[in-house]
Amino acid sequence: MHDQHTPAADTAPGLEDLIVAVGRERDKLAFGALFGHFAPRLKTYLRRLGCESGAAEELVQEVMLLVWRRAETYDPVHASASTWVFTIARNKRIDALRREQRPEIDPDDPALVPAGLVPEAEQAADRRIEVKESSGRLRAALKDLPPEQADLLRMAYFEDKPHSVISAEHGIPLGTVKSRLRLAMERLRKAMRDGA
Repeated sequence: MHDQHTPAADTAPGLEDLIVAVGRERDKLAFGALFGHFAPRLKTYLRRLGCESGAAEELVQEVMLLVWRRAETYDPVHASASTWVFTIARNKRIDALRREQRPEIDPDDPALVPAGLVPEAEQAADRRIEVKESSGRLRAALKDLPPEQADLLRMAYFEDKPHSVISAEHGIPLGTVKSRLRLAMERLRKAMRDGA
């Protein structure tokens, strides 16, 4: 990592001790000294990384909050105070860039609600509209069928009469009833598909 801060920031006396004091004792004076030292340097660094002034200030606040929260994890053996703080800043900047690149999502967009989570009243209303439209297409398609086929469909499907009863009532063979019903259903399906 290449920090955009001055070498003096790495050698500033006691920064490691200040972070350790914040981590062990939640020392507010030590944190104030850290903030006074790092805040302007972090803002300059973040501006060099392309942040607008306001965004850089917000990120500085977030970085210093993390310094406060994570100070107990700091180990001076592994990194200098400046390296540790500027690494947090770099990671925060990367996170901010990722957030900026994500598309805005409208949580109220109905297309994003899974079908199982759509309110029941809304589903019922949608279903009523679909049924009404389908019923209208079905009535129109039935009117277009020859009267004998429409009558056979009505008896078989709306009156729920067995094919043998329809055969007896119309005085036609059972095979003829079945073939006429099949033909009527094919015409009805085609009419419903064409009207959809």
